[in-house]
Amino acid sequence: MSYTHRRPAARLWAVALTAATVVAGATAWHSQSVADDQAAPPVTQTPQHVKEHGYAKALSHAFRNAADAIIPSVVTITSEVRARQVRGNGNPHGENPFKGTPYEDLFKDRGLPFNFQMPAPERRSGVGAGVIIDKSGIILTNNHVVEGATEVTVRLADGREFEGTDIRTDKQTDLAVVRIKGAGNLPAATLGDSDKIDIGDWVLAVGNPFNQEMTVSAGIISGKGRTVGTGQRTQYLQTDAAINPGNSGGPLVDLDGEVVGINTAIASNSGGFQGVGFAIPVNQAKWVANQLVDGGKVKRAYLGVIVGEVAGDLAEQFGVHRHDGVFVNEVMNDSPAAKAGLQEGDVITEFAGKHVGTPGELQQLVERTPLTVKQDVKILRDGKPMTLSIGVQAMPEEPQHEVRNVRGSEEEAKPSRSVANEELGIEVAPLSSAEAEQLGYKGVESGVVITGVTPNSLAAEQGLSEGMLIKKVGKQPVNSVEEFQKAAAGESAERGVLLLVRTPQGNRFVVLKK
Repeated sequence: MSYTHRRPAARLWAVALTAATVVAGATAWHSQSVADDQAAPPVTQTPQHVKEHGYAKALSHAFRNAADAIIPSVVTITSEVRARQVRGNGNPHGENPFKGTPYEDLFKDRGLPFNFQMPAPERRSGVGAGVIIDKSGIILTNNHVVEGATEVTVRLADGREFEGTDIRTDKQTDLAVVRIKGAGNLPAATLGDSDKIDIGDWVLAVGNPFNQEMTVSAGIISGKGRTVGTGQRTQYLQTDAAINPGNSGGPLVDLDGEVVGINTAIASNSGGFQGVGFAIPVNQAKWVANQLVDGGKVKRAYLGVIVGEVAGDLAEQFGVHRHDGVFVNEVMNDSPAAKAGLQEGDVITEFAGKHVGTPGELQQLVERTPLTVKQDVKILRDGKPMTLSIGVQAMPEEPQHEVRNVRGSEEEAKPSRSVANEELGIEVAPLSSAEAEQLGYKGVESGVVITGVTPNSLAAEQGLSEGMLIKKVGKQPVNSVEEFQKAAAGESAERGVLLLVRTPQGNRFVVLKK
């Protein structure tokens, strides 16, 4: 099964989130936040209506009222890409039409012939949806609906069309805001509280599947806190309300007609709806939209840690329950977490007074935290509760450390003086600075390097392989083969041996257990 973001309806294949940025319009934004209080009041059902018409008809009436409340706020977004035709002008310093392609160097220092003409690619267009979130003409949609577009047209529910301008996007959450002018006071949707929606609650998805405008489909919330291959900064709502190509950017609403999510993706083997759709929770969408409107981009806070989920044998080793915290696999140098004393192997259970159950929950709590205020972070260290005070910082533009894949010859990269542990099925050797760089661990001098893994052994079952580093056995750091042997001798594969392992991509904990 593949997770795919849906392109607008005219293009039915999955799209990645690495396409070019949209060309924004020239009109300046005013500093203006999303206005929930300008929207129509929510629709509710009375006990008298249920009594008179029965539960089935009452539910039908609720669907109808919710649809009536949201449809005036839903828009159709048509995005078009018109390629510019490039002609030769004989100017040796003219624009190189192959810039950014493997053929750029062929024309780097030469002009194009006078009769040269690049054929213009076929004009492309697609259709998605959006929802009005401010009566002045601010519309919320998906980034992938408008991404790469040279023209964006917004059609209102009353049939009027306007040019979409000043498009501002956040690729990390796949959200965008578009502005239209001259439409007068528009019916803004009521933005609800996605934290209050729960599994089993009825919802409606509104959009333009396969160019069928203002289509309403019904279903329930099937799951919360879902992660998809793309959109790594989002914990999606899952729904079985039908979502198809063209639904992207449209609202997911509850029975009060309040927006609880922005329809974004489906999981499908066929490319069409198969009962598993995903929507960005509206609380996250509101936070992103307000920042895009006010400042043009999203500013996120960060701790500077790589964390993992508490589950299975790892939870048992650390003495915690599943989803009762997250493991700290790695602490970045000079990060807020490092300055506050957070360590590898700590379990974060609360951040700013809120329980942490998954890495995604921690990420969303942290990134929306004010930069000027210190927050209490509750942790477990060696089974003992502690509280740290951490002041988050603005997330750096570039990663703090690069992932290297430096390879020397097999003979050069393989260290000597190795020792084997037959119970675990692993062979290790000391790590020198030169060997660390050859294996892709520049600047890492602690740990022992794996030089051999026995097939079908405990180590092999957990995916360990030659070239990985072992930094801890149990809770003991190991910087030599002697320390590795001593630490391993105090552990038992019957109970499970906890290892902190490093790859060029970062740290992770594994448990080798019979």
